[in-house]
Amino acid sequence: MKSDNIKQGVDRTPHRSLLYATGIAKGEMKKPFIGIASSFTDLIPGHVGIRDLERAAENGVYSNGGHPFVFGIPGICDGIAMGHVGMHYSLPSRELIADIIETIAEAHCLDGIIFLTNCDKITPGMLMASLRLNIPSIVVTAGPMLSGRYHDSKLSFVRDTFEAVAKFKINDITEKELNDLEMCACPGQGSCQGLYTANTMACLTEAMGMSLPGAGTAIAGSAAKKRIAFESGAKIVDLVKESICPRDIITIDTLKNAIAVDMALGGSSNSVLHLLAIANEAGIKLSLKLFDDISKKTPQLTSLRPVGEHFLEDLDFAGGIPSLFYELRTLMNLESVTVSGKSAGEIISGVDYVNNEVIRKIDNPYRKEGGIAVLFGNLAPNGAIIKASGVSLSMMKFTGTAVVFDSEESAMENISMGSIKAGDVVVIRYEGPKGGPGMREMLAPTSMIVGMGLGDKVALITDGRFSGGTRGPCIGHVSPEAQEGGPIALIKNGDKIEIDVIDRKLNILVSDEELDGRRAEISEKPKKIDYGYLSRYADVVSSADEGAIVNRRIRK
Repeated sequence: MKSDNIKQGVDRTPHRSLLYATGIAKGEMKKPFIGIASSFTDLIPGHVGIRDLERAAENGVYSNGGHPFVFGIPGICDGIAMGHVGMHYSLPSRELIADIIETIAEAHCLDGIIFLTNCDKITPGMLMASLRLNIPSIVVTAGPMLSGRYHDSKLSFVRDTFEAVAKFKINDITEKELNDLEMCACPGQGSCQGLYTANTMACLTEAMGMSLPGAGTAIAGSAAKKRIAFESGAKIVDLVKESICPRDIITIDTLKNAIAVDMALGGSSNSVLHLLAIANEAGIKLSLKLFDDISKKTPQLTSLRPVGEHFLEDLDFAGGIPSLFYELRTLMNLESVTVSGKSAGEIISGVDYVNNEVIRKIDNPYRKEGGIAVLFGNLAPNGAIIKASGVSLSMMKFTGTAVVFDSEESAMENISMGSIKAGDVVVIRYEGPKGGPGMREMLAPTSMIVGMGLGDKVALITDGRFSGGTRGPCIGHVSPEAQEGGPIALIKNGDKIEIDVIDRKLNILVSDEELDGRRAEISEKPKKIDYGYLSRYADVVSSADEGAIVNRRIRK
């Protein structure tokens, strides 16, 4: 066992003495040392229930002959960090999380790790660490929040708070209604109720085989979730004994499975960033073209909020990811290994129920293509991402007039004043991984646009990114970003922008000669934040089309 490095032999007498000081019994020294990387915090609703999962996981480890050690991992709630300086830190926190876990696991020679997680950057950060360490690992996501209730309506966080703010500002709802929604939209623990980034990544973690069946959708605080945590605690000891490691599970085939599930769900566009980064830690090169190729042949089988009217609880009650796998079985690799010990094919062979109102059959999809599309053109030579499932048919081909802003704050000020009109293309630049720094989510401006009734009349383009709660013709991850001299830096007010989701085009309708002239005129912008972690992050982070990574690790 790896932990023998700190507990075996005469030379390790001091190490054992320190371990005994933690309260460990002498007989426990013979057992595998299992880390429980817990992202419990009182700050995030998705994580306030993780204390219960720590206890369940500990009991599971003990039940199967391991010894657990809980250690803490930081987390950021994107909803709380939204719209101010805090959002600069959200995506960069993914790299911190991976680094912290690597540091703790290597310093203490852990034999295996259970990852207790839930929210947007925490889950991919933990998966990245698991692959970097490549020691037996299993992920337990804490689960989605139940839907809120207001009179006869079911509520979700983004639509009924962020978009409600815009509705209030145009007098579409009263102040009392806004206050009531504020109190009712988020009824308790769990990740936000729709197919936002946290729940998307929970589902994809299960699809990749790194969580037990059902873990991705089981409701926060439920007995089912506690049982999954207990069973994961027991299973990690088996994984240690059998030397089954993350790189045995996350392969090119399981990544393709995850991308197909993502497309069938209509998941968050942030999943592209995270899957690219996860693949990098596995030593696998993914391309944006692969995402688009899979999207073109994978029909969208669910329609969850923010786009549709179903919630994560509905997906769970409909059979969850195993049932979605069942409907996608002709497009999946079913031989892939999972932490459960069963192949994907063996898991779906046990499916005995699918609610085909929530998870449609493959020949009766919501859309014939997947939920995410990749656009290329002279505005995005290296690609850009759009959640196509959230775009109305009238906006799938759209040419509009550019209204350009060099920050989210400037854009928000103008949108709030009502200066944006039908036919505009709002361009928010210098918000990429380097330029932001941190590639902020643009949920506030997109929600404002939708809430004002302009969701099918105005487009938004950015080198930043979007919340999983974004809907409408919103194109992000434009690469190269403005800070690196990408074409998005060359756009001027009044330029015509062509968006063609069907043919995957994103172009600025300006001649090459004009663009070359503009390129010669622009100069590099100074860092927006030139101190601390964000300054260092900006120096080393890669472009969005590579996953906004800082640890390049491609081996094959």
